[in-house]
This record gives sequence, C-alpha cells and structure tokens, in this order.
Amino acid sequence: MPIIKIDDKDYDTESLSEEAIAQLTSIQFVDQELARLQAQVAVLQTARIAYAKALNDALGSELVFN
Repeated sequence: MPIIKIDDKDYDTESLSEEAIAQLTSIQFVDQELARLQAQVAVLQTARIAYAKALNDALGSELVFN
C-alpha cells in the first residue's frame, strides 16, 4: 500500500478512486515527459553552442550567436 503526499497530506493509493488513480497516472506521465524534454533541451543547447563555436572558428571571427 504505497503512500503518496499531495499538498502535505498523505494518501494510501489503494484507497483512491479509479478517477484519482487515472489523474495521478497522468501527472506521473507528464512529469516524466517534462523531465525527458528538459534533458533533450539541454542536449540541444549544448549542441548549438558547439556548432556556434565551430562556425566562429571557421569564420575566424568573434562568436556572434548566443
């Protein structure tokens, strides 16, 4: 019987309604997707910085892209 805390109140997941379980499952899915997308954004930002540096090196000028 896992316990979850919502707004500083503990709930036994076995006592939740089907609707509450469905909403909780949706929230967990969305949280996982947000974490995945935030990690993807970090990777893409890192790649962009590397591409901008490579462009800067190729142009032999100051980096103009941030």
